[in-house]
Amino acid sequence: MKWEGFYSLVIGVNRHSTAIGRIWLSVVFIFRIMVLVVAAESVWGDEQASFICNTLQPGCKNVCYDHYFPISHIRLWALQLILVTTPALLVAMHVAYQQHQEKKLLVMTGHGDAKHLEEVKKHKMRISGSLWWTYVCSVIFRIIFEGTFMYIFYVIYPGYQMVRLVKCNDYPCPNFVDCFVSRPTEKTIFTVFMLTTSGICIVLNMVELVYLLVRACARRGHRNPNPSSGKGSFLGHKLSEYKQNEINQLLTEQDSSLKDILRRNSGAQEKTDRCSAC
Repeated sequence: MKWEGFYSLVIGVNRHSTAIGRIWLSVVFIFRIMVLVVAAESVWGDEQASFICNTLQPGCKNVCYDHYFPISHIRLWALQLILVTTPALLVAMHVAYQQHQEKKLLVMTGHGDAKHLEEVKKHKMRISGSLWWTYVCSVIFRIIFEGTFMYIFYVIYPGYQMVRLVKCNDYPCPNFVDCFVSRPTEKTIFTVFMLTTSGICIVLNMVELVYLLVRACARRGHRNPNPSSGKGSFLGHKLSEYKQNEINQLLTEQDSSLKDILRRNSGAQEKTDRCSAC
């Protein structure tokens, strides 16, 4: 599976995430996706071809493999990573919507030039209002998906261990057949490592959720008793921000002009003093 395109989609959320969210994204891509692509796929490979049974009965080997390994580790991990990181795309879409609203506001206020529009793309969105709800929901969905897949792994592979020998008597096997799994210890190590990183991601998501709730409560304690509506407040905040930027730019220009005038007056005074000395 090609993860480059998926990475480019999700990494855009990194700029608008909290510090804990950026740590979570780093753990996902370094310790999970990279390990899955570089090592785990080569360890499992064509697992069914390495599944050896002490019988030549046609179909027995396939039936036994399907009974003990209903889904491949690699495909299950890939599905887990896709579902766990998909909620982050909701945040990316919400950020894109708010940036679109900012651009419309700039055009309405007469600041729709390329420079201001480019600044909107580089601007880090504040996690508040409706974006806060979207972000919190994405974190909750991550926790649910991670916990669900850890339970699925436990049900399919009790104790998260890869057994060395399995016994099967499903039809068309003539009797109890011994089947041997290739490299069970190595596969157990990879399974434990991937599930450990999954547990770390759950802890990071829970810490981030608590952090978002605490920060929201602290912000609510300092909020104006008569807050305006969400969209109006957002647009009003952006409009006042752009007006403040204009005032700062105007003050900077006036300060530069005043310095130039003082510099010219100082030069003229020095020239007058030289003439008087002569």
